[in-house]
This record gives sequence, C-alpha cells and structure tokens, in this order.
Amino acid sequence: MGGYVVALDAADEGEILNLAVAPGGRRIGLGRALVEAILGVLKDRDVSHVYLEVRESNAPARALYAAQGFREVGRREAYYRRPVEDAIVLRHDA
Repeated sequence: MGGYVVALDAADEGEILNLAVAPGGRRIGLGRALVEAILGVLKDRDVSHVYLEVRESNAPARALYAAQGFREVGRREAYYRRPVEDAIVLRHDA
C-alpha cells in the first residue's frame, strides 16, 4: 500500500497536480496524511493559496479535500476525458 502527491508552487500560489493512493491504502488516513504533508511543505515555502481540480463525481476525494479546508471556487466544463466530465476547482487558504 502506498501513495504519492505531486505539487508545484510559484510566488505565493501552489497547485496539487496529482494525488493517488493505492487501493490498500484507502480509508486508513493515507490520503489525509499526504494532503497535510504537502500543505505543510507549501506553507513553509510561503504559499498562501493552494489550488486543485477534482472530478465532479469523485465524492471520496471531494470529501477528503473539504475536510482539509478546501472550498469550491470554480468549475471547468468538460475538463476531463474518458469519460468527459467537469472539474471542480478547489482552493485552500493558508
């Protein structure tokens, strides 16, 4: 079981590009730990706002991010392919 997170920062903004947890690591806090860790790293780099996109249908991820203080700030229509789906843009303020 494992997972990873990929993020970047520029000036005072950061973006979580990808976060994934292997099936065996789900529902045991690994995703939460990864989000908390990357938010800590970005805060140490003086990032004030962290953004990400998540599939509208990805209820577990949306719940994870909401529990970490992310809130919806926008929508990108037909952002994802296979299947085509909107992306919900989320932001976390440090």
